[in-house]
Formats: sequence, C-alpha cells, structure tokens
Amino acid sequence: MKIEFEKEYLRELYETGKATDKKHRFQPQVVNGYAKCVRALVKAKRIEDLYLIKSLNYEKLKGGKKGLSSVRINDLYRLEFREILNPNYTIEVELCSLTDITNHYR
Repeated sequence: MKIEFEKEYLRELYETGKATDKKHRFQPQVVNGYAKCVRALVKAKRIEDLYLIKSLNYEKLKGGKKGLSSVRINDLYRLEFREILNPNYTIEVELCSLTDITNHYR
C-alpha cells in the first residue's frame, strides 16, 4: 500500500525516529512499534493481509471514529488510519492515510 501521513509528526517519527514538537514525544518502544506497523502497512497488498499478522490486532473503529481503522502499536497505543480504496472499486486498498497515534485507554 502507499502511505500518506496526515500529520507531520507521523512522518518525522517514521523517517527519523523522533518528533520535533514536545507533544508527540514517545518512548523508544512505542516509536519502534509504530515503525513496525507502518512497514506492515507498506508491505500489505490488501487489508486482508493485515489479519494474518495477529500482533497488529487490525480492526475497523466504531462510534465517533467510524470510518477509521487501527492496528495496535503496543498494549497502550494504536495507529489510526483511513483506507482509501482503489478507484476501480476493487477490494484492494490503494492508499493508507495515517491519521494519529492514540492512547487506546483514554
């Protein structure tokens, strides 16, 4: 899948391993987990490929976050993203737009 970063701190975390703003500084294990999740999204040809990686706990979100999907970074954090389908309306996802890293329990 192609990856698009909706927020600059997500790009910085992936490319350099740290964010320049103080609000988005995470522990090294969270940053490593985030990078692992992004690499898994890049390698996936379609969403069903994510189901095969049990540690990601892929899920479509409900309620106020309807329209987003997530994969688990660790026990506390998840990576939220939008799935943008191929213009041919096939099942494969053309673009994965990363939206946020959120604390799962807040």
